[in-house]
Amino acid sequence: VQNHIGTVHAIAMCNLAELAAGTLMEVSIPASMRWLPKGMQVEYLRKAETDLEAIATVPAVEEGAGRDVPVVVEVRDRSGELACRATITMWVTARRK
Repeated sequence: VQNHIGTVHAIAMCNLAELAAGTLMEVSIPASMRWLPKGMQVEYLRKAETDLEAIATVPAVEEGAGRDVPVVVEVRDRSGELACRATITMWVTARRK
């Protein structure tokens, strides 16, 4: 998805970051817990002119009371250069019974 100057659109990188973070949460937290994106802080570090890869990391999430969990996502271009970094705050709580 390109913007008016022919580079990857900034919000497309946000969408990629949210997809990576959500996928990671889905497979990483206990089955008794659920997650919901609560907020996102984004840094655009350079123009992205190639295909991109997003890698998300999250601290261990254990069962318990609801809490904010930060998921850090790095979006890199084909050469490995960091184009965008996002921290997505996930609200993690127990699933309803």
